[in-house]
Amino acid sequence: MIPARYAASRFPGKLMQDLHGKTVILRTYEAAKKTGLFEEVYVVTDSDVIFEEISSNGGNAIMSKKEHECGSDRIAEAVEDMPVDVVVNVQGDEPMIDTKSLRLLLDVFRGKDADLIDLASLKAPLADKKDILNPNNVKVITNKNDFALYFSRSPIPYPRDENTGVTWFKHIGIYAFRKQALMDFYRLPMLKLEATEKIECIRYLEYSKNIKMVETEVKGVGIDTPEDLEEARKILGESKEA
Repeated sequence: MIPARYAASRFPGKLMQDLHGKTVILRTYEAAKKTGLFEEVYVVTDSDVIFEEISSNGGNAIMSKKEHECGSDRIAEAVEDMPVDVVVNVQGDEPMIDTKSLRLLLDVFRGKDADLIDLASLKAPLADKKDILNPNNVKVITNKNDFALYFSRSPIPYPRDENTGVTWFKHIGIYAFRKQALMDFYRLPMLKLEATEKIECIRYLEYSKNIKMVETEVKGVGIDTPEDLEEARKILGESKEA
């Protein structure tokens, strides 16, 4: 499931921007299909423009019936009556999907902790101090078994002692949910921590859901700003030339 909202606050209309001859949302949809990991891929949107963009290019699109605060709510409405076990949320502004990372994400539902997992997501190491301090990069800390303890736009852990060898991790906004956890999220109200940080996965932690984090080296290119779009164009152009 690819939640796709047209009116993004930081970069309105970003999903319909050109990315080497195709829109961002169409490239994301095609990349998700190309992985071969999913039985079906859908774009779930509140926008007639995005719905038409996917449908007219032979893709599967679902129009949301309600207004939604976040992508998880949008997906939950769409899958409520679908006979599915695990639902994957691929962000509409992440056109550089990495198949290997997605496969690792899905594999945890067959691993030793499978019965404990309500949802799983990805994290990638951060080395540059500028990236660690950037509030647009959501950071995550985990316990020794790689279950999430907290997500924040602030640098966590705070480096009071910089000689401990700790690694900071960026949260990559791709999720795999058990359907029940997703439906629980949909029906539970937002609490103060989520409202403060504006990070939807905090709601799962506030309601005691278990989030398994999977490490990847691929940070992705989330398109939140016009500068991010230029970076994505550069990367895609280089991959086409290679």
